[in-house]
Amino acid sequence: MYDRMQELGKEQMTRIHDASMDILKNTGVIFNEEEALEIFKKNGFRIDGKIVFFEEKDVEQALKTVPKRFRVYARNPEKDVEIGEDDFVFVPGYGAPYVITPQGDQREATMEDYDNFCKLVHSSKHINMNGWMMVEPSDMPHETVHLDLNLSNILLCDKAFMGSPVSRAGAVEGLEMAAIAWGGKEKIMDKPVSVSLINSLSPLQFSDEMAGSLIELARHGQACVIASLIMAGASGPVTLDGVAALQNAEILAGVTLSQLVRQGAPVIYGSTSSAMDMRTGALSIGAPELSMNISFTAQMARFYNMPSRSGGGLTDSLFPDAQAGIESALALYTAARNGINFMLHSCGILGSYIAMSYEKFLLDEETCGLIRHMFRPTPVSDDSIDAEMIKSVGIGGQYLTHPKTFKLCRTELYMTDLMSRMNYDAWTKAGKKRIDQVAEDKVSQRLAAYERPDIDPGIEKDLTAYVAAKKNG
Repeated sequence: MYDRMQELGKEQMTRIHDASMDILKNTGVIFNEEEALEIFKKNGFRIDGKIVFFEEKDVEQALKTVPKRFRVYARNPEKDVEIGEDDFVFVPGYGAPYVITPQGDQREATMEDYDNFCKLVHSSKHINMNGWMMVEPSDMPHETVHLDLNLSNILLCDKAFMGSPVSRAGAVEGLEMAAIAWGGKEKIMDKPVSVSLINSLSPLQFSDEMAGSLIELARHGQACVIASLIMAGASGPVTLDGVAALQNAEILAGVTLSQLVRQGAPVIYGSTSSAMDMRTGALSIGAPELSMNISFTAQMARFYNMPSRSGGGLTDSLFPDAQAGIESALALYTAARNGINFMLHSCGILGSYIAMSYEKFLLDEETCGLIRHMFRPTPVSDDSIDAEMIKSVGIGGQYLTHPKTFKLCRTELYMTDLMSRMNYDAWTKAGKKRIDQVAEDKVSQRLAAYERPDIDPGIEKDLTAYVAAKKNG
């Protein structure tokens, strides 16, 4: 395949790998979690205080046991997903404390917003996995909100979902809720039913919450994304190859811990590193460096024969406008085209992760649909070309009323739900609506048409009782 994006050669990827090994061996990584330090110590790693030093042979041994692909099981078996090699998932935005309204106002997110995004994911034709913490509800107690998010994920959407790595206790409670939904903890020990996001603390650290969650999740066979978010020029080098080496060291440190806990635990190589805007000091996720790093991330993951994760429809814009469309489409298409397997933040994000937007969710979702269609292979067969049909229509003929057109017109060509293909007169009669205004109308229609998926009443009762008991202490 010919592609103008930079393809790293084996020598270049080996150079990044060697730099990471040098960093891991001679600088090390801080793990702010006692059990993590004990695990490393038990396995012969050199430790100085909280700093763990890695030998290349130990990292390579860990990489040998990482699955190159795995299945995530959904509550509805028809919606299981495969992650790795040629299979990929689109996952919604993550971690936004605010919602941007159609008028451009920013307000605090609520539990109702979270539930609505679960409903939109459930009814989506293109988003094939639910997220976690699409928004951070301001109207729920911080200490227990993860229980409510897990409950909504299970009850309101029957697709595969992300887990709750807010803390070791939060991860355990998420596992216990999944065990209720699947009929016992033994049913999920070798059956990933969630994917949780484990972020390093750049440069070269893991918090106690992240390391503790990783240990519990790996111990129970649940999938984790080991991810690094470096701001080039701030929390990491200003050069992209320097960023690649640093994030690689952080990711491999987390991957090694996961395999020491449980060989074969599914993990995903992840990054959304980007640039610091040197004028403002802020993280820019609409920068071209983000997409360039996405390409490097996908290639380094393949270097290690691992599934990969990056961001999706990311933008610095605070409204679903042309800037949001340009930046989000570039990042999402780059991720999909370059072979990323787990595309988090595929839809809804605005303002460098600060907010979600219902309208942008639908716009990004449409972009996901366009990308899926573009990646659908064309058979290029005698039957598909159908030279006999072309000859029978002949010179100056028409294909509109041909039986083959009638047969394939609804499936062969992509039919958009949002994009305007009207002429000026028709657009004027329809109210001259911008695409974000069209999306605003569609949001209310989608939510009104939502139908809650079936669940065993006994399981729902047990889950609700579990959450209530945990909240009451």
